[in-house]
Amino acid sequence: MAHERPVAVPARLRASWQRSERYGVPPDEVQPVFTGTVDEGSLFYECGSEVLRGLHATLANEPVSLMLTDSEGFVLSRLCGDSTILRSLDRVHLAPGFSYAERNAGTNGLGLALADRAPSLVSAEQHYCSGLWGYTCAAAPVLDPATGALLGSVNLTTWSQSSKELLLAVAQAAAGNTAALMMARGSGHAARPAPRGEVFRVYSDRLPEPRLSGAWQDALAEAEGAIARGRVVVVSGEPGVGKTVLASAARRAVRPRERVLNARPPAPQDADAWLALWTPELGKPDTCVIISGVDALPVSAAEELAAALSAVPAAVPAPFTLTAEDPAAIPDVLGELADTVVEVPALRYRPDDVEPLARSFAGRSRFTPAAMRALQAYQWPGNVRQLRDVVRQAATRADVIDTRHLAPEVFTGGTRRLTRMEAVERDEIVRCLTQPGASVAKAASLLGMSRATIYRKIAHYDIKVPGRSRHG
Repeated sequence: MAHERPVAVPARLRASWQRSERYGVPPDEVQPVFTGTVDEGSLFYECGSEVLRGLHATLANEPVSLMLTDSEGFVLSRLCGDSTILRSLDRVHLAPGFSYAERNAGTNGLGLALADRAPSLVSAEQHYCSGLWGYTCAAAPVLDPATGALLGSVNLTTWSQSSKELLLAVAQAAAGNTAALMMARGSGHAARPAPRGEVFRVYSDRLPEPRLSGAWQDALAEAEGAIARGRVVVVSGEPGVGKTVLASAARRAVRPRERVLNARPPAPQDADAWLALWTPELGKPDTCVIISGVDALPVSAAEELAAALSAVPAAVPAPFTLTAEDPAAIPDVLGELADTVVEVPALRYRPDDVEPLARSFAGRSRFTPAAMRALQAYQWPGNVRQLRDVVRQAATRADVIDTRHLAPEVFTGGTRRLTRMEAVERDEIVRCLTQPGASVAKAASLLGMSRATIYRKIAHYDIKVPGRSRHG
């Protein structure tokens, strides 16, 4: 390290310094990457900017710069009423269009918040680069309330000699308010539950019974072959596509009597307890751990996990398999352990799988031809998990599932996020159109709309009910 002054460094900061050194970040000069472009069209930018504008009005006379960054650390916006600190920040390029990710600017508040997905405070000499010693940076990550994906961060920067006791709390509140505002303006879906780091045993009877399509079988065969050769496999794919199911099935094919555990990612603050809970299982005979969502792990937890996995004696097959939505987002220390990436195709690319999966999820319930056509026509952005939830919910309503028993989302083709009021209106229109003997005229009467209005609404929400034209 190039720091000349002694400074107490917490463990998270020490790990960040070590990463900064590995990345080759200059310790005496800030050299962030400049992109020159800022995405101002996202819901995250809209809501984050609104929250920061309100906060800026409160802190207008304070020497605090309020910033919004994307998930790569690029500064999207900056608000500050103090010209002195603004000029100073310009000199170190902490400005819109520049990236302050760890690998570009070394240890700093927003870079650490993004790397560890946890609120972070970095003050004075705790920064890796001496050019930042004059500042205190408090940042908190913003996660998508529906998917849990990392969207970016809220960052507050002030002089290092200023009071910083409340700075991190303000950053956390702003990040939470941004996510809440996104939820209010989004589709009205329930927020994704916070990660809890569950660890459970995967039983063979939980695997799908139906014979699935060639695309699924090809991915399964690729995973089986790689596991049998002792390769460390990453099973990738969109949320809900069946990554853990495929990994489990592949392990069972290679080692039928193997005990398979699944470790799901924890909240950042629970990472140490999560690792201590299940990593002792790695050394046990005939045991495999499927570690899910490694691309969502905080970098500090990924480094501890990589150390634990590297300490496991080599074996064929390897005693662990990984899953990730985006293999490119896996922290480097874990990515270096992986030998093979197997992608599970999204359900929309496997239309032949909809019917056998739906019949499996329905249990003793059956489908009318119209209901099955509706299921097969839908694009399933939530993949197999969404299909399972829709079918199981319908099966609680009827032994013979018709279109009126299916969730309204199945009859819409639009991908635009709906407000809560729009979602309620769409659902009511679908409910009326899927009743026995329904017509547009009857639906209009039930809803108190003119036929012309309901036709416009059907087109607006891209509603499609099998067996009924928009003019029927």
